Amino acid sequence: GGLQVVLCGDFFQLPPVTRSGEPDSHFIYYSRAWKNMNLRVCYLHEQHRQKDPAFLQVLNEIRGKRVSEETLAHLRSRYKKEPEKSIQPTKLYTHNIDVDSVNDVELEKLPGISREFHMGERGKEFLVETLKKTCLAPATLRLKKGAHVMFVKNNYEAGYVNGTLGTVVDCGGQAPIVETALGKRISAEPIEWQIAEEGKVLAEIIQVPLRLAWAITVHKSQGMSLDAVEVDLSKSFEKGMGYVALSRVRSLAGLKLLGMNDMALEVNPEVLQFDRSLLE
Repeated sequence: GGLQVVLCGDFFQLPPVTRSGEPDSHFIYYSRAWKNMNLRVCYLHEQHRQKDPAFLQVLNEIRGKRVSEETLAHLRSRYKKEPEKSIQPTKLYTHNIDVDSVNDVELEKLPGISREFHMGERGKEFLVETLKKTCLAPATLRLKKGAHVMFVKNNYEAGYVNGTLGTVVDCGGQAPIVETALGKRISAEPIEWQIAEEGKVLAEIIQVPLRLAWAITVHKSQGMSLDAVEVDLSKSFEKGMGYVALSRVRSLAGLKLLGMNDMALEVNPEVLQFDRSLLE
């Protein structure tokens, strides 16, 4: 009691996932706690991921459910167009099966035997499982020299953030060595994800903060900033999915679009209405 907290988030991202056998999930504003908190609303307007005015217009129009012909023209201009960045783009897919297939195939193409890095864990079992569900690093990470990878945690001191892309140049030691798009070499030392209370660690998992990055799901890309993205939105099945995928990339020049369906540029009408109440 007595702690002042800041809650931050974006309801235009994908809705909470309902897992099999669990009650239906809802946005936080349905909860009694939310209604009783008497929140003071602050609305953030300054963009840090995207600086491209044309691309910002595209994203703002999708959020506002007012997609113009100009925005559609911008997106069409990136249809099957290679990103202007020299780095290999990450492929975003709507389904896990596509992601796993691409990453497994690409890893097998590389010469040599893969090396496995296993996740360590300690603490209360149900809390450890909670950490595993939210951690983007896999329990068993398979790597080879030449593998296309992505950092999945922020570590500004070490020189990477969630979404930093690179190539494994050595994985023979305790930690893989990754060369980023800017030519910087980083030792991807194992790092902790923790649940703590009053300074006491209740649960902890430890893993190399990497995942294979030839492909990733739109869901798992949330919160990431990517320089180059190849995305196929023709299988979009959730409102907000296209917005999340497109808003991961820093500029239109870094986008390669393979397809869209009618759902791709839709946003949740309930969220749109709630967003207006927050603005008011």
